Amino acid sequence: MSKTLHVLAALLLATGLTACKAKEAPAATGGTLQVVTTIGMIADVAARLAGPHARVDALMGAGVDPHLYKASEGDVRRLSEADLVLYNGLHLEGKMGDVLVKLARQRPVVAVADAVPEGQRREPPEMQGQYDPHIWFDVSLWALVVEPIERELARLRPAHADEFRSNAAAVRKELEELDRWVTERIQTLPAGKRVLVTAHDAFGYFGRRYGVEVHGLQGISTVAEAGLKDVEQLVDLIVTRKVKAIFVESSVPRRSIEAVQAACRARQHDVAIGGQLFSDAMGAAGTPEGTYTGMVRHNVNTVVEALK
Repeated sequence: MSKTLHVLAALLLATGLTACKAKEAPAATGGTLQVVTTIGMIADVAARLAGPHARVDALMGAGVDPHLYKASEGDVRRLSEADLVLYNGLHLEGKMGDVLVKLARQRPVVAVADAVPEGQRREPPEMQGQYDPHIWFDVSLWALVVEPIERELARLRPAHADEFRSNAAAVRKELEELDRWVTERIQTLPAGKRVLVTAHDAFGYFGRRYGVEVHGLQGISTVAEAGLKDVEQLVDLIVTRKVKAIFVESSVPRRSIEAVQAACRARQHDVAIGGQLFSDAMGAAGTPEGTYTGMVRHNVNTVVEALK
C-alpha cells in the first residue's frame, strides 16, 4: 500500500463512524458546505450553483494534468474532510482511482460524467473500450453535469434547494448561449480550414459537436508518450493539408508541438504555433480563462483567429 493510501486509511478509520452517519443522513441544516473537486471546470459549476452556501476547492489548478496527477497527503486530508467530493470520472483522474473508491465508502463522492448517457460518450478505437473523458469541450454535454451537482447540494442542504435550483437554471441558460456562440464562431472558418492540431487528443468532443477535424499528437491520455511514427504521421498531415497553425496546451509540455513545427519547417512548410489552448485545466484564478465560459471563449477565439 502506498504512503498516500496509508494516510487515507488512517483518516477514514479515525472518522469512520461519523462519516457513515453523514452519508446515510446528511444534515438538513448546518454551516457552509465543504466541497472538493478534482478539476477546475467542475469547481466552477459547483461554486455557481452553491453560492454562499459552500466553499468549493479544486485540487488541480492551472497547468495541472489530471491524467498524471497523484493525490498528496494534504489532498487526501482535504478529501476526507469534505462534505461532498466531485470528480469527472471516465478514468480522467486515473492515478486517483484507488483514493476515490475508498473515499466513496465514507463520503458522498460523485462522478459528474455519469450524467452523460453512454450513447453520447466518445469511444475511440484506440481507447480499447473506454470512453473519452473530455466531455467539457462539448458545451451541450457539459450542461448535463449541472443536474447531479444540484441534486447533491440539495440533498446536503435541503433548506437551500430552491436557491440551488434557480442557480442551476441560470447556469444552463448561460451554457445554452455559449453553445450557440461556439457554433456560430466556428462557422466563420471555411470548412477546409477547420483542422485542429494539438498536443494531445483532448478535443474530440469539441470536433464532433462543432464540425472541426481534430488531430492530437498524443492520445486521449497523456500517460502514453508520442513516438517517432506519431510525429511523422502528424507532420505528413500538416504539410499535405497545408495547415496554417498548430496549438500548444497549458497542461502539456510545449516541446512535443515545437518538435512537430520544426519537422514541418524541415519539409518547407512554415506552420505557426497559433497559441495556447486550455485543455485539461483552466487558466489561473482571477482571469477570464479561469472560468469555464472564459476558457471556452479563449480557446475558440484562439483557434479561429490562428486558422482563418
